[in-house]
Amino acid sequence: MVKTKKRILTLSIIVPIYNEEESIPAFYDKIKSLSFLTPINILLYFIDDGSTDNSVSIIKKITCKDDKVHYVVFSRHFGKEAAIYAGLQHSCGEYVAVIDVDLQDPPELLPKMIKMITEEQWDVIGTRRINRGKKYKIRSFFSNLFYKMINLVSDSQLVPGERDYRVMERKVVDSILLLSESQRFSRGIFSWVGFRTKYLTFENVDRVKGKTSWTFLGLMKYAVDGVVSFSTIPLTFVILIGLLSFSLSVLGAIFVVVRAILDKNSSIAGWASMITILLFISSIQLLSLGVIGKYISAIFLETKQRPIYIKRESK
Repeated sequence: MVKTKKRILTLSIIVPIYNEEESIPAFYDKIKSLSFLTPINILLYFIDDGSTDNSVSIIKKITCKDDKVHYVVFSRHFGKEAAIYAGLQHSCGEYVAVIDVDLQDPPELLPKMIKMITEEQWDVIGTRRINRGKKYKIRSFFSNLFYKMINLVSDSQLVPGERDYRVMERKVVDSILLLSESQRFSRGIFSWVGFRTKYLTFENVDRVKGKTSWTFLGLMKYAVDGVVSFSTIPLTFVILIGLLSFSLSVLGAIFVVVRAILDKNSSIAGWASMITILLFISSIQLLSLGVIGKYISAIFLETKQRPIYIKRESK
């Protein structure tokens, strides 16, 4: 009886990079130490998002000694969302993982994630961080607030604390690649495409080396882009605010006219109320224009149909 050779499955690991020269060697060594992943053919895809340090040089040195390591280098900084998209495009094999290079996403979870997909029939195994530690209380507060807000206004529900770190079957990756919008919010896209998803939780892990390139303002912009990408509720809210302010303005106008008729000396005395109403209406108008402008800018960028990223070189 002829024995059939067992097919070796392939896992492509996508690693977005931006000025991570200190973290790359430690990350590579960690992945290579996962010996219990040996039944699986592991391919590493480092996606350099326009780094200005020695990240690219370090990656090239690794590729010279390991033919299972590949890289894509952008022509400039396009952002992590573009890096994830590029990684998904270049990946191959039955399974694809997305993970950060700073080891805050524990690579030790990969074997369990692969096992859950292959044995428990899940399409996606995601991860969520259940705390950020005492040093990041303010950031944790705003993060939880963001998840509550976006779940309130969007049809795509996000899991509080979820990370980009996940393992997906090929059919999930192919579905994500169908969404080629330039204004990308990956966590929303992961949720929007659906499929059977299971989340693993883990405690906060400090960066192995270096410091994060994310600033508080950068995270705030990321949150706003996420809301705009997956919800039109803010526009509805602006309409409601406009109707409310219009109604209050009409009531205010009636009050001013009636008071002027009943009391001839009330015009000068009412300057405070007039200024208050003007300031209120003006602030509502500016807020409304800001929200509408954000959506118009998103439309403007999409109609340009510019590429999500430009590749300088790859291997």
